[in-house]
Amino acid sequence: MKIRQNLRHWAAKKALTTPVVGDVARDKLVDLHVDVFGRKAEEGRRAEREAHMAAFFHCTFDTYVAALEAGYTEAEAREVTHIQANFDFFTHGWAEMMEFPADELEAHYERYEEFFEEYGITIDDPLGEFRTREIPDAPSTPRKLDTPEHPHAEGGFADDVYVEDESGDLHVGGDAIDPDDDEVDVTAAPGMQDVDADEDAKAD
Repeated sequence: MKIRQNLRHWAAKKALTTPVVGDVARDKLVDLHVDVFGRKAEEGRRAEREAHMAAFFHCTFDTYVAALEAGYTEAEAREVTHIQANFDFFTHGWAEMMEFPADELEAHYERYEEFFEEYGITIDDPLGEFRTREIPDAPSTPRKLDTPEHPHAEGGFADDVYVEDESGDLHVGGDAIDPDDDEVDVTAAPGMQDVDADEDAKAD
């Protein structure tokens, strides 16, 4: 699939893999993803899906860290979590929220099959062993799978990870950027600005 990458993604990676700070970053990133995908939901359906998405996305950040630890690049680890989300959208019939067409599900699975099999992840069970909390139910819309429409999906990127940098250039097979650790400012990650403000308030 095609994903974007900039220094904010590396800041999020650094935050998620840092003790204590990681918990705050995770909560903020969950909120961000619920908002982004919630806006893609069919009109009138967003509210009934939000609790499900929040719990689901919370679990996928464990997947992200595990993928990094397994040696996947930042872009690949993030793509793995997006694939999980698309499996979940598909099984619920939320075709309008999918990032790639339903006919590319198998191809995306096969690219990370070794990792997915290790953790019991399937199209029907997108979290596998990463289901570490109760995931609230949300109504399915299976009728949408009969003639699925994918207004937010981009097809043709199932054979590899395609990473678009801030200049719009497309990189195939890994990260678009590879910053040194000292170039990555953890406060650039979503929600970390609030942490700094809280710490400043405590210091006063």
